[in-house]
Amino acid sequence: MTPAAPAPTSPRTVVIAEDETLIRMDLAEMLTEEGYDVVGLAGDGAKAIELATELRPDLVILDVKMPVLDGIAAAEAIAGKRIAPVVILTAFSQRELVERARDAGAMAYLVKPFTQSDLVPAIEMALSRYAELAQLEAEVSGLQDRLETRKAVDRAKGILQEQLKLSEPDAFRWIQKTAMDLRLSMRQVAEGVVTHGPGTAPGAPSSATGTTDPS
Repeated sequence: MTPAAPAPTSPRTVVIAEDETLIRMDLAEMLTEEGYDVVGLAGDGAKAIELATELRPDLVILDVKMPVLDGIAAAEAIAGKRIAPVVILTAFSQRELVERARDAGAMAYLVKPFTQSDLVPAIEMALSRYAELAQLEAEVSGLQDRLETRKAVDRAKGILQEQLKLSEPDAFRWIQKTAMDLRLSMRQVAEGVVTHGPGTAPGAPSSATGTTDPS
């Protein structure tokens, strides 16, 4: 008997909120060409929250400057409800705005004008960070502990990226695997990396491949 063919993977669904119609349509076209399913379009932040709540997409893309409710306020509401990862679009590259978006819960951002080749890495980063956040929240119950854990893990990832030349997702996997190997929490491992650097704990993986330090 011939085995059944695997079911095709459904495309990731996206809601876009951008008050400039031309940019909104161009973005939808780019996403469709990249294999995403654009399920909702909005011209303001309030409508974006409504669509995200109703449609539960895999991703929400929000412009910063929008009427009724701006993108950062909308990102905060969507992230607070744990609906989907958010990518912020902005024509302004000031550090303060990027930090405000991050604090609101955005997982990645794009500075306009951007190209189709800029879009996919930002989406992948947002999806990866959102998955990391879900894993951290599964490990830690209290809100304050979650925030402290996330800060420690973010700092540790930066150190691992610099010292071990890992990508951001591989740095997270390094922390995750070390925590499992040593039966520690990810926060304990992250704080150890921040204080002492990678590879100092017995059994810590020496690379993203999962090999262990022979010492």
